[in-house]
Amino acid sequence: MISIIGDIGINFSAASGSGVTVALVGWLIVFTALLLLVVVFTQVPKLIYYNSRKQLKQKTKQATVTNDDFHIAGDVSAAISTALYLFFDEMHDEESNVITIKHVRKDYSPWSSKIYGLRVWPRK
Repeated sequence: MISIIGDIGINFSAASGSGVTVALVGWLIVFTALLLLVVVFTQVPKLIYYNSRKQLKQKTKQATVTNDDFHIAGDVSAAISTALYLFFDEMHDEESNVITIKHVRKDYSPWSSKIYGLRVWPRK
């Protein structure tokens, strides 16, 4: 038994071989998936940038394409995003944003009635 802090401890003798194997395989799968996601999220923008640069070279017939060809100023990006927001906001109907709940009181319901219980005495 390994004591971590004072009275708190971990007893490794109670862990069976299959339990440890399942735990290790689970950790390995999780960390492999996280590593794969990091690689995908870092490399996909580079591939998109490469493909768009290649298409721009073919379209303009230039030998070199500089980074200024892909740079969009911040005010232009803000204007484009504002225009898209306003366009998509107009597509929805105007709603009152008021929810009205009417409480309907019913004293009798066959679902809550005691006369239809499971222990009804049979009639003679």
